[in-house]
Amino acid sequence: MKLDKTAIKPYGDSLNDGKVQMSFTLPLEASPEAREAARIMANKMGLDEVNVVEMQDLGEGFSFFVLYGKAEATVDATKIKVAKVETEAMDYYEINDYIEENIGRKLTVVGACTGSDAHTVGLDAIMNMKGYAGEYGLERYPQFNAHNMGSQVPNEELIKKAVETEADAILVSQVVTQREIHVKNLTELVELLEAEGLREKFVLIVGGPRITHELALELGFDAGFGKDTLPPDVATYIAKKVAGEI
Repeated sequence: MKLDKTAIKPYGDSLNDGKVQMSFTLPLEASPEAREAARIMANKMGLDEVNVVEMQDLGEGFSFFVLYGKAEATVDATKIKVAKVETEAMDYYEINDYIEENIGRKLTVVGACTGSDAHTVGLDAIMNMKGYAGEYGLERYPQFNAHNMGSQVPNEELIKKAVETEADAILVSQVVTQREIHVKNLTELVELLEAEGLREKFVLIVGGPRITHELALELGFDAGFGKDTLPPDVATYIAKKVAGEI
């Protein structure tokens, strides 16, 4: 069967059969009635030929369901446009050579998890010397001065550190996003920088599992990096941005 990218469907057993797997929890005790409620729910969500293949009693009046069904809706993949960082990442050695040859000095980066965010795993993966997934963090790069401020850093302190170190870039990590708190934190940072006339002094980057480049641009950042980002991705962007190639 020839693939029609203007009418994409989920793939199950064969191309464009629309077969999907779904799971959810209902506030009902496990029972035949609860199983039927799950089937009806999936049907109302747009799935046909629904089959409830698993029901687990979670206790206290809740049950978990796994279902299979068929989706008739399609997506025109040819019309999808997603804002993303287009820079092709260089490797560790290429980045250091590039900075030395095109900028002629070390680059300074200040990073932090801001506001109430205490999750430093993503920030550490990019900043710490040991790095992540076999890639060195910015602290290991000879051509970077990296300052990792850790978690729960107020925006005011992050800005103060960036000014004191004459940073080229500010890197913010946001993981906890309940009630859109990440949007509030990030918006506040941009507003503070603009109020002090400092916004254009720094390359402003945000990263996190729920961050997109599109969201970053909307909030006034230069770039946004999401899940599976590696240190060279961020280092390449900073270097080329400072050098004026972006």
